Amino acid sequence: MTRNRADATVAERFLTAFAAHDWEALHALFSADLAWSMPGDGTISGTVHGADAAVDRARKIAGRGLATELRHILTGVHGVALSLHNTAEDADGRALDEHLATVLTIRDGKVCAIDSYVSDVDGMSAFFS
Repeated sequence: MTRNRADATVAERFLTAFAAHDWEALHALFSADLAWSMPGDGTISGTVHGADAAVDRARKIAGRGLATELRHILTGVHGVALSLHNTAEDADGRALDEHLATVLTIRDGKVCAIDSYVSDVDGMSAFFS
């Protein structure tokens, strides 16, 4: 039977690798031509290209002490959307409290695109400045 939906286990492996700071496992999930877009004007904003650049971005995000709560995994034909709630507090008092959708486009079992949609773009930009 043909399944007309993306493999949600790719998203689960993405979250597990990110939470464990297992950068090799995360890199293995990414296609070489991956593009990851992030709104805003902070240090993690813009579009990065390639698996190495995407892992570098993930390290920067995780390096700020981010706590990520998975709300839902939404499955489509070509990918998976993660409904997340991120929080963090910096030593200088800056706080992050955002809801986001991280949309993973999956091709041949690999993540080939990540599009991040953030509830508080200005707050995220200020936290990652």
